[in-house]
Amino acid sequence: MLKFKFPGWRRIVLEAFLIFALVAAVMLYQSRGLPAGPAPALVGADLQGQTRSLDQALKAANGRPVVVAFWATWCGVCKAEQGNLAAVAKDWPTLTVALQSGTAAEVAKYLDERGYGDLVTLNDADGALSAVWKVRGVPAHFIVDKDGIVRFALVGYTTQLGLRLRLWWANQYPADAW
Repeated sequence: MLKFKFPGWRRIVLEAFLIFALVAAVMLYQSRGLPAGPAPALVGADLQGQTRSLDQALKAANGRPVVVAFWATWCGVCKAEQGNLAAVAKDWPTLTVALQSGTAAEVAKYLDERGYGDLVTLNDADGALSAVWKVRGVPAHFIVDKDGIVRFALVGYTTQLGLRLRLWWANQYPADAW
């Protein structure tokens, strides 16, 4: 029988597994009811007052998947991961939605102060867009493939690598290939 030098290794492994399981359970609970299949309509005014839509973003993406990210200025987790989202947005088509975060000018100022003013952002001041997408917690991320199908939906902190891997998967393996 194999023996380890560290008698507490089993406890450490068990605790790590329990923490992982708890985080996974919370993420699954928060993701319940989020859109699957065809993406809901997403049309709104960006921070400059121009009408933007998911359909426009998909057409401009030239067959690549699009990240749709819901966030809020008052959300601490959103602030922590905003750099990840901005980095991904430099390489992948991205449409963000600021949920109940004030006027367009206030949201634009918030983004500019943090160096993220170039993110294409819709202002969802009254929460109407978020309601259509059934977003109950932020940050919420969706990967929508070239055919307008929601391939991934997740709530909570997401790493840059996590977003990039999901985008790569959606780009490499279309939904109809399954």
